[in-house]
Amino acid sequence: MKLTTAPILAVSNLRVTRGSTAILRDISWAVKRDEHWVILGPNGCGKTSLLRSLTGYLPPTSGQVAVFGQVYGETDWRELRVRIGLVTSALQMSIPFAEPAIETVISGKFAQLDLWAKIESADRTEAIKLMRMLGVAGLAQREWGLLSQGERQRVLIARALVAKPELLILDEPCAGLDPVARSHFLTFIERLTRVRRCPALVLVTHHVEEITPAFTHALLLRAGRVVCAGPKASTLTSRNLSRAFGASVKLIRRDAQLRLTLPRSKRKRRTL
Repeated sequence: MKLTTAPILAVSNLRVTRGSTAILRDISWAVKRDEHWVILGPNGCGKTSLLRSLTGYLPPTSGQVAVFGQVYGETDWRELRVRIGLVTSALQMSIPFAEPAIETVISGKFAQLDLWAKIESADRTEAIKLMRMLGVAGLAQREWGLLSQGERQRVLIARALVAKPELLILDEPCAGLDPVARSHFLTFIERLTRVRRCPALVLVTHHVEEITPAFTHALLLRAGRVVCAGPKASTLTSRNLSRAFGASVKLIRRDAQLRLTLPRSKRKRRTL
């Protein structure tokens, strides 16, 4: 049987303005199955606004957003959200302090916050399975408000995976994590991509150190515009990253690890 190559996510000439401010400017981008993308750029470049447009929380001023072949404005986006896993700190303020972690995980099946849907025993079984895989099964009954930042991130990942999404969006998932927790998270992402029927991943970050070998493509943004997009090897270059960050930077690759450095400025000798 011939596999389809149609994109699971397609953005065409997307423009978002609020008042006289252009937040996103004529963005065109597509994610195909089996591709894992990183969206990279400095603070304020439009990364979060693009994600909000993809998930239907920030309507486009013009252009088109299509997910799984469904066009925004022509279908019920609430149904599509069940097929999109989302890990973002923006969710944390909407989760009740006293909600047990296992219920937070189960809420992802229904794309709900403050779970009110009827819970089946199979839901609890699946939630515990995912929490065990992420090393937080022992926290199943702990209240959300008593979890550490690292524990919350892992619970949110389990929440995003419980509905078996076709697309998993990670919005700066390492923010607030200590070095050990960040290392564990990135290792988990590498393992996840080897799992059968792994969802397409979209990682949003401004740290190249968080781009693991699993990611195949990159989208660079600056001031709401696309700097470049394509396969990781040809897109992540010192020249392109310098354009995106508005400063001269050098990309260093070492043992599959990436790092950005700033060239040392040449100091003029002073004559006394």
